Amino acid sequence: MRTTKIQNIARIVLGAFLTFAGASHLTFNRTEFLAQVPKWLPINPDLTVILSGGVEVFLGLALIFAIRYKRWVGITAAIFFVLIFPGNISQYVNKVNAFGLNTDNARLIRLFFQPVLILWALWSTNALKKNNQ
Repeated sequence: MRTTKIQNIARIVLGAFLTFAGASHLTFNRTEFLAQVPKWLPINPDLTVILSGGVEVFLGLALIFAIRYKRWVGITAAIFFVLIFPGNISQYVNKVNAFGLNTDNARLIRLFFQPVLILWALWSTNALKKNNQ
């Protein structure tokens, strides 16, 4: 399925963002990401950060390089963004300071960016189009 030049640029930018974010999970931002893991999650928080970081690196690289499968990668990235949203909600509800989000307003505003990421993943990969278009 063909995408426009703007969609391709947006897909590559999102892929780079995800790759960087995933690498930062595993290195210099590990503590910040640990603060976002919901307390109710039945998995070790550090393992959650490592696994989600690995998934982000994989998805980021797939968005950039797996062009033949970009539609499915976009759908998978959108699902991933939905699955990690509880971490953002937990940060807001539990008033956890991380990533410079140290006020309720800052944490609340961040919640509205998750749907943008979901739509970005779907739009930039043409995942919202029917197969025959």
